[in-house]
Amino acid sequence: MMPTKIIEPCEGAYQYPLLIKSLLLSGQRYAQQREIVHGSRRYSYRELNQRICRLAHVLRAAGVDAGDTVAVMDWDSHRYLEAYFAVPMIGAVLHHVNVRLSPDQVGYTMRHAEDNLVLVHDDFLPLIEALAPTLPSVRGYIQLSDAAKVATCTLAPLGEYEALLAAADSQYDFPDFDENSIATTFYTTGTTGNPKGVCFSHRQLVLHTLNMTTTLAAYEGFALLRSEDVYMPMTPMFHVHAWGVPYAATALGVKQVYPGRYDPDRLVRLFRDEGVTFSHGVPTVLQMILNSEEAAKTDLTGWKLLTGGAAPTQGMVRQMAERGIQFFTGYGLSESCPLLSASFLTPQQHDLPLEQQLPLRTSTGVPVGLVDLHLVDATGQRVPEDGSSMGEIVVRAPWLTQGYYLDAQKGAELWQGGWMHTGDVATITPAGVLQIRDRIKDVIKTGGEWVSSLRLENLISQHTGVAEVAVVGVPDARWGERPLALVVLAADAQLEPGALVQHLQQFVGSGEISKWAVPDEIRIVDEIPKTSVGKVNKKLIREQLQDA
Repeated sequence: MMPTKIIEPCEGAYQYPLLIKSLLLSGQRYAQQREIVHGSRRYSYRELNQRICRLAHVLRAAGVDAGDTVAVMDWDSHRYLEAYFAVPMIGAVLHHVNVRLSPDQVGYTMRHAEDNLVLVHDDFLPLIEALAPTLPSVRGYIQLSDAAKVATCTLAPLGEYEALLAAADSQYDFPDFDENSIATTFYTTGTTGNPKGVCFSHRQLVLHTLNMTTTLAAYEGFALLRSEDVYMPMTPMFHVHAWGVPYAATALGVKQVYPGRYDPDRLVRLFRDEGVTFSHGVPTVLQMILNSEEAAKTDLTGWKLLTGGAAPTQGMVRQMAERGIQFFTGYGLSESCPLLSASFLTPQQHDLPLEQQLPLRTSTGVPVGLVDLHLVDATGQRVPEDGSSMGEIVVRAPWLTQGYYLDAQKGAELWQGGWMHTGDVATITPAGVLQIRDRIKDVIKTGGEWVSSLRLENLISQHTGVAEVAVVGVPDARWGERPLALVVLAADAQLEPGALVQHLQQFVGSGEISKWAVPDEIRIVDEIPKTSVGKVNKKLIREQLQDA
C-alpha cells in the first residue's frame, strides 16, 4: 500500500461500523404496513424488528455468546429471515445448513462449523436425531413447527420457536463490534473431497446488500426490485443467503412472501394470490414452474424472474417470454456472496423483437458496481476482450470470501495471484459484456479444440420438443473427448435422436458451430441428475456414463 494522508477523527466522533443491524433501520421507516408473509402468518416490518429482538433474547437465554455458531435447518420462512438478522446481530455466526446434502455431508458440515445451537424444523427431526450423537459441540435445539400440533422430538428441545418468542422481550440493545466479525457461514460442494466452508463478515454482507439494492433498483432497464414490488425467493435461503436478496428486500421495505418447501403449483398460487412481482431461482426450478399445472391456468404476465447458478437456455427464455415473464440472468458463485454481473437491457432493447432480445437476456451480462473482473489464460496472462478469446474469469470485489474455513490450502488456490479464480471460462466483448462459455472442468476438449457444452445445450434446447438437456464430454480414443447429450422431451413430444442431430446441422450450416461439435450420441432420458440446489450434476452424469 502506498502512503496516503489519513483523516484523524476528532474527539468523540463515532466510528460507524458496517453491521447487519444497520440494514433494519430503513424498512420500518418507509414501509411500516408492508407485510412479511409465510403460510397463514403475516406481520408488519415493525413486528419483524420486534421479533428479531425477541429471537435475540431467546438465543442469549439458550447460552449463545458472541463467536458461537447457530445452525438453521428450515425451509424458506419468516423464521429464517429473522435468523438472518438476530443471530449475527448478537455477534454469533449463522450456519446455513444445506439440508439437501447427504446425511453424512450434513453431519460433516455441522461438526466442521462447530455448531452450538440448532434451530430445526419438524421435517428434519429424523435427520438431526440420527446425527445428534456425532455432534459434540451442539448444546441445545429449538424446534420449528408449521403445524398446530408440534412433532415429538427425542432431543429434549429448549422449546418451540413461536412459544419461546412470545415469552421474550420485544426490545434488545444490539451491541457494536468489529465489522470484520464473521456473520454467516455455509458449505459449498466441489468435485472432490468434503464440502468447503465459506464465511462472510458483517462488512461484506452490508456492502453486498447496498450494491444489490442499487443493481436491482436503479437501472430503468433492470428494475427488478423497487419499493412497490413484492418479493418471493425461489432459491433456498440456505444457498448463498438466497443470493443476498432477503437482505436487500428488507432494507428496501418491500412486501416479502416466503413459500416454505418448494412446490411448483404452490409457488404459482402465491405469485397470483399475493401479487408477487419478483423472484429468482436456478433454471431447473424455473422450468418446473413453467411446466406446472397451476402455471397452465395462470396469467404469468409481469413476473420478473432472475436466474443464475447455471446457464439458462434460449429455449426456456422463449417459453417465458411467450407467457409474459420478464427474464434476466445474473452471475456469481458461492464464494462471491454471490452477485458479480447481470444481463442489463436498456429500455430501447426491451422494445426489440424477441429473437434479438434472447442473446441479451441469456448473456452473463455486465459486471456490477465495485466489481473488478477480467479473463486470464492458463499462464495467468490477460485475454483480449474481443468477444471470441476465452479465458478464466478472475475477480476482485469488497464482498468476496477471503478463504475457506480451516482450509488454508484450498483458500490459497482460490486466491492464486491475488485474484479470486472462479473456474468459469468466458469471453468479454469490446462493449464489456461477459458471456460464460463453460466451467473449466466441463469444456469438451476434442481433437485439440474446445467445445462449449453450454453452447450445445443452448442450441439443442431451441427445438420445441426438448424440455431439458445436458451435454458432457466422454472419453474417445481418437479425439480425446466427444460430446454426448442427454435430453428430456417436452410433454407429449415424439422425437428421435436423429431429429436432434438434424436440428443441429442447421447451426453447422450457418457457421454457429463446427461440424465436429455435433454430438456423436444423443440419448433420450426420463430425467437428468441434479445437485442439492437444483443445478445439472455433470460430475454425476460423467460418473454414471463411466460406470455404464
